[in-house]
Amino acid sequence: MSIKVIVADDHRIVREGLCSLLEKEKDITVVGQAENGQTAVRLAQRLKPDVVVMDITMPDLNGMEAAQRICAAPSRTKVIGLSMHSDRHFVTRMLKAGAAGYLLKDSAFGELAEAIRAVAAGRKYLSPSIGESLIDDYINHPDPGAGSVFSALSVREREVLQLLAEGHSAKEIAIHLHVSVKTAETHRRHIMERLDVHSVAELTKLAVREGLTSLES
Repeated sequence: MSIKVIVADDHRIVREGLCSLLEKEKDITVVGQAENGQTAVRLAQRLKPDVVVMDITMPDLNGMEAAQRICAAPSRTKVIGLSMHSDRHFVTRMLKAGAAGYLLKDSAFGELAEAIRAVAAGRKYLSPSIGESLIDDYINHPDPGAGSVFSALSVREREVLQLLAEGHSAKEIAIHLHVSVKTAETHRRHIMERLDVHSVAELTKLAVREGLTSLES
């Protein structure tokens, strides 16, 4: 039986390139593409794929938040994080969100196909270049998010933080999240208080550091 896959990446060339290569695999079928986390979550809910290949830094909703929502749903969908970042900070966040695999963007294509087959079969997969030491570190320190944005803020506040960092106004955030402008402004105030930051510029730097968003265009 063919493995059904969704590819989520905000860079169209990368996304379509991966889909084209995956379609050449006899046991893999691409059933959907997503340009952001929100779309990835919706497609996963509707199409119920076996695997979602998820870029970590995407607009509207980053890959870590999207992975958490997909993995929390009552389905068997597995998520593979795809990123240029190999440091523990990003890898463990994605694993904590529920991802079954983590792949570096500079990996050979054959490794992606191998990872998809592995997680579809119920196994875990990490790029070999990440190193066994990281796995041991993760096991010995199961809560790497302690003291971070992920533990300090609620899911909705993290979503607002990402949108703020991407340059959206309170009014735009309110429309995007279907809440009042007053609610959006309240979230912004609470975020600044809890993180002890005093400007959107500081929030943006923090969001980039935490992998919630990227400065890429």
